[in-house]
Order: sequence, then C-alpha cells, then structure tokens
Amino acid sequence: MELQQIRYFLSIHAHGSFSRAAGECAVSQPALTASIKKLESEIGGPLFYREGKRLVITPLGRLVRPALEQALAGTQSARDIAQNFKLLRQAPLRLGVLASVGPMLLSRVFAAFHRKYPGVELTVREGSTAALLQKLEAGEIDLALTSAPEPMAGGFRSETLYCEPYVVAFAPGNPLGRLEQVRLADVNGEPYVDRLACEMREAVMALTRQSGVELYATFRSEREDWVEAMVLAGLGFAFMPLHSARSSQLHYRPLIEPAVERKILAVDVRGRQRPQVAKLLLEEMRCFEWEGATAAAKRRNAA
Repeated sequence: MELQQIRYFLSIHAHGSFSRAAGECAVSQPALTASIKKLESEIGGPLFYREGKRLVITPLGRLVRPALEQALAGTQSARDIAQNFKLLRQAPLRLGVLASVGPMLLSRVFAAFHRKYPGVELTVREGSTAALLQKLEAGEIDLALTSAPEPMAGGFRSETLYCEPYVVAFAPGNPLGRLEQVRLADVNGEPYVDRLACEMREAVMALTRQSGVELYATFRSEREDWVEAMVLAGLGFAFMPLHSARSSQLHYRPLIEPAVERKILAVDVRGRQRPQVAKLLLEEMRCFEWEGATAAAKRRNAA
C-alpha cells in the first residue's frame, strides 16, 4: 500500500468523483483509476460503486477509511517533525538579557541547551529593562530575561525563572570580612560603590533611609566590571545580586536585616506566537535547578 493510493482514495471520497479527484491530485484519471484498483486488490474488495450517476463508497471503504486517514495524518505529522528538526539546524534565537544579570549561571543553561540543539544560533543583546521591552515590541528580540520591581505592563507576559538574593561585596582586608552575614546597620557610614544600573537601586536606597543608614558613595558607574574593579581596588563595598558577582578575588556576604532579592523573569509580548526555538529554550530554563545553583553559590561565598 502506497501513500499516493491513500491520498487518491480520500480525495475520491471527498469529491465523489474520479475526475475531480484526479484534478486535485494532479494525476491523469486512468492513472488514478489504476492506482485505486491496485489498492482494492491489496485490501481485498471494492471501495466504491456506482449508483446511477452517483459514486458511492462501499461498506468496506467506510470501514477502512478512518485507518487510512490516520495513516496519512501520521505521515504528515512525521514530515512536520522532520521539517522542524531541520529548521533547528540553522535556527536563530535572539535573546535580550538585563545588563546586571551575571553570565556565569546562564551560561550553564545555554550550554545544556546547545548540547540538545547544536544548530540554534543564539545571540544575546544586553540592555535595561525598558530597552529590552522596546526591543520585544519592535520584534528585534524573541525573548527577554530581565527583572523589574514593578509588575510588567499588560502588553507583556512573564514568568519567574528564579529568585536571586543580594550580597555585600568587598575587597580582602575590609572590616566586613569578620562577619558571616552583613546587616544593613553594619555598613552605616562605610564607603560605598554605587551600581547605577541596578533596577533595585531605588528600593535599596529607600531601605537605607528608613533604617537611618548613611552611605557615602566614593564611586558610581552603570558598568558592572567598573563597579567590581573599584570595589577590588578598596574604594568601598557594593550591593549586588548573588549571580552577578564574577570576581573570584572579591569577598561576598549575605545581606540580612533586611534581606533583599530580585526575581529574574522570562518576558515576551502577550498574544504573539513564540518561535519554536524560544519555546525550547524556555522549557530548558524551566527544568534547570535554579535553587540548587543558588545554594551552591551561597556555599562558595561563605567558604
């Protein structure tokens, strides 16, 4: 039994005519008739008969029709799967990432994703939350990983990937090193390196004011590498998200009383169909052990 025989049979049944079925299938009527006779021979009985001028399906034809439809649908499904797989061999994925999100943790997710789908061409573009949302609306990126202290606007859909606590970073020899955890009150009057690009900056500053804690900013920058360099140079401490901390030369302590954390979100445009590669990456991120990675990072910082 051949697939073209199944297509011819279903087309004849749909149109009630050999001639119209031949036209739809782009085959001559004698060739279509010969193919159906061969199918009837294989099945073991006639599939159609004429009742006057009308072409009618036989009881045997009605009996086998669902199975033949299922066989054709299964073949099409297999073709679709194969085509999607083929497309993933050279499929671009444009990802926007908040500039303050550290690459070390996400690189593990991207590496696992690459091992599964080696043909996906992943491009990462950094920016602020506002800039990333603009790029999403303009169709310049497929998915954004960002954080925001306020709920997303109604035009966007988002889901939380993981929660990231804030830590206090400081250079070796800093008096904060004697503490296992740092309370906000412990940094009162201490020299401070200000991370201007931090989306939680205003919330942290509000906490210091409410607690009567005074901070003296010796240096300010929107760049994470400059902030870490100035902290390492001894200009002061900095508040930063746990996974944004990249320097192995700095020391880190959990920030407590109050503890501060941010949510990292996967965001795209509400109502817009996600590209297949974006769906696959999102599924990979959903399955990643974020809590375990965060716990491991805390243990390394405490060592």
